[in-house]
Amino acid sequence: MLRHLLNLFFPKSCAGCHSFLLSDEKVICTQCRHEIPLTNHHTIEHNEVMQKFYGRIPLEYGSALFYFHKKGIVQEMIHQLKYKGHEEISEMVGTWYASELKESQAIKNIDYIIPVPLHKKRLRERGYNQVEGFGKALSAHLGIPYDDQLLYRKLHTKTQTKKDLLGRADVISTVFDVAVSEAHHGKHFLLIDDVITTGSTLEACSRALLKIPDVKISIVCMAMAHS
Repeated sequence: MLRHLLNLFFPKSCAGCHSFLLSDEKVICTQCRHEIPLTNHHTIEHNEVMQKFYGRIPLEYGSALFYFHKKGIVQEMIHQLKYKGHEEISEMVGTWYASELKESQAIKNIDYIIPVPLHKKRLRERGYNQVEGFGKALSAHLGIPYDDQLLYRKLHTKTQTKKDLLGRADVISTVFDVAVSEAHHGKHFLLIDDVITTGSTLEACSRALLKIPDVKISIVCMAMAHS
């Protein structure tokens, strides 16, 4: 009853198009859900994520749920998530992708879900890591432990979106490290992030994780930039 009254006087809006949500809609409206460009990477063995990192890191598996287009629904969702405090978007995407990934053999032997970390300064500014809800939803639905303590960010860097691939890689290569114990040896880590653009951040995180003896790396993200 109270929830219905709150929705009546303070209606929630769609994270994609900002239209008011109906009572049975959550986070995004039905129309946006149908219009979001899906990659279907989980059905393609040599998909674009695997191709993106080929020759860069020894990747066991890689995929993203959505395509990210400029001025598209997914860009608006990620903007709302990262800069407008809408953490619920992260959990929604994780729940959505878990329903697609749960039958995939590629993720059956993963030991830990590892988020790309924020620096403590950025975490204080934003108040949350935008991929935490995504990772915890994957963890809950896939039965894989979530570990946000293993991988950490040593340096605080300004946004890298305007740098070219080489520039980003040069800056980011020294940013990440691991707080490793012997229990992490020989494990298979699922590294998660919001959007794959050049892949430099994920590559740097993977290289930090690869310092651990005999580990395997897979990558799953909310979205992948697509021209």
